[in-house]
Amino acid sequence: MKKQIIIALALLVTSFSFSQKDELKDAEKAIKSGNFADAKAAIKSAESLIANADEKTKAKFYFLKGQSLYANGNASNEDMNEAIASFDKVVEIEKKDGKEKYTSEVNETKQMMLSTFLTKANKALEDKNFSASSIGFEKAYRMSPKDTLYLYYAASTAVNAQDYKTSLKYYEELRDLGFTGVEMEYTAVLKESGEVETFSSKQLRDISVKAGTHISPKDKKSDSKKGEIIKNIALIYVNNGENEKALAAMKQAREANPDDLSLILSEANVQLKMGNREEFKKLIEIATQKDPNNAELQYNLGVVAAEAGDAASATKYYEKAIALDPEYADAYNNMAVLTLGKEQEIIEKMNGLGTSAADNKKYDELKEQRTQLYRDAIPYLEKTLQIRPKNLEAAKTLMNIYSALGQTAKFKEMKAKVETLQAGG
Repeated sequence: MKKQIIIALALLVTSFSFSQKDELKDAEKAIKSGNFADAKAAIKSAESLIANADEKTKAKFYFLKGQSLYANGNASNEDMNEAIASFDKVVEIEKKDGKEKYTSEVNETKQMMLSTFLTKANKALEDKNFSASSIGFEKAYRMSPKDTLYLYYAASTAVNAQDYKTSLKYYEELRDLGFTGVEMEYTAVLKESGEVETFSSKQLRDISVKAGTHISPKDKKSDSKKGEIIKNIALIYVNNGENEKALAAMKQAREANPDDLSLILSEANVQLKMGNREEFKKLIEIATQKDPNNAELQYNLGVVAAEAGDAASATKYYEKAIALDPEYADAYNNMAVLTLGKEQEIIEKMNGLGTSAADNKKYDELKEQRTQLYRDAIPYLEKTLQIRPKNLEAAKTLMNIYSALGQTAKFKEMKAKVETLQAGG
């Protein structure tokens, strides 16, 4: 009796095996004819039996499953994720088994998938469809985990799509991976225009230099994105109303990297976002001690001082920013704002005067002071427009000042510029 049972079970297992192989053949046939719906149905029928199959059959099953789900690039996001997992399973099984029948084809398919994801992600980015772009870059990363820059792009585009839940997930993953985004940049100056160009490789750059089209080759490392990632994690926490988590994220990052200037600046930005201006100022001052020749830091200190009503300190910081970077348009613009900010006090004094001879004399003195403010502001505004010709507010302010000073020719010229800018020119 026992022998009969054993024989019966053996026959049963054999029938399962034949059934499974038939379904895999059906799936394979459907895939070749492009009928992916039938292929998926056949794969689904075989799936319940695969656990007891040999390694060779398992590899074939997951290979066909991946192909049926991928559907030559026409899969849904959910099916695409499953396809990636299935192809990874094939490689895992064959690596363990030591027989790589499908691995090569899987890798070729994955390269095609990677190319498809990147093409779609970049196209979506151009179309400002940030959500679709983020999905594409994330899938590209899952296909090629060594290319962590794709995950960074996925996080960044998720921010642009205002999908902060997704972006936070990706940024935290990048942080846990220790991602910095630091790359070697290969640059050279184009002889004809004098512009600096960045090359994708040292070899291409060196060929251009050797050909004589480029000069002054330089190799330099790109800036680390670590501070930006931590800052964005913290800012998303702030946006979610989780201020304590934001500060904890910054504290943890700075404890691990106390001399990292980007992290100090990131925490300063978070403190500013939370309305903690004193903490912001302290951190910016620490940063300026570490990097005294950084114009942006001096400018930020100027902004804080100006908002606190300390015009003298603000002027000092803006002037230092300009000295460090003579093309710092915002610093020139804010110097004009500081200068013209004194006008209201003068107007109030003028309006408070009577009609006596002494008051009339005082009125004329105040009027001259007001006129001098306009004269003092002009160079800053003109420099702002020189650097940023499309700054409408600076152009409007200059137009009004020229009118007040009776500089008719300059007024007409600036009026025409304002009208051009307002028309979108």
